[in-house]
Amino acid sequence: MIEMKLHGTYNIYYAILGMRNPMNSWHLMDSSKPDEAGNCTLGEKDLNLAQRLTLAGNEHGKFLRFITVCFDLTAPIYWWKEFDTYKFAEKNSTSTMHKLTSRELTPDDFSFDTLTDYRNDQIRHLNDLIKEYKSCEGDSEEDSECRKAIFRELVQDLPSAFMQKRTVVTNYAELRNIYFQRRNHKLDEWREFCTWMKETLPYAEELICVEKTE
Repeated sequence: MIEMKLHGTYNIYYAILGMRNPMNSWHLMDSSKPDEAGNCTLGEKDLNLAQRLTLAGNEHGKFLRFITVCFDLTAPIYWWKEFDTYKFAEKNSTSTMHKLTSRELTPDDFSFDTLTDYRNDQIRHLNDLIKEYKSCEGDSEEDSECRKAIFRELVQDLPSAFMQKRTVVTNYAELRNIYFQRRNHKLDEWREFCTWMKETLPYAEELICVEKTE
């Protein structure tokens, strides 16, 4: 299970403007200037050049790095471990350290395809640890050591299906890299993420997902 919420896509117009710097061809720009929200419509000439440069390789298509995207993404820990291999993305996550013991866990906190008896037992076990953690609320050294030990056990026993929310800032170049590496991945979450970017981000199909034709 994976959930995405787009906050904004930025700098498309200025990325296209900079794309024309090497040939001093700004006079050929046919895209609309951005409105107050930063939205613009790409002209046919600009889009054609952008696609040709994108297909020519990373250095020619480096203008894609100027197009930034910000979104919230909620996904299981096992998926985040793979996402974290991409270095051109900034993430700010909800804190497991501070929030894991704040309330009782429910099946909605996990990306379980089916809720088996074993998984129900897992959740009950984690909630027992949370209750035990909260029972050591004193300021004594003994209570402090008790909390540390229980929290360590809680983190170690937490399934990788536990859902975590992060706010992500990345760019079209990195998303293009992700798209072609992960669009046919065996994990549903990757395929859903690739479909989301293609259907949601402005000009994603023309810039992120564009492929050479035979």
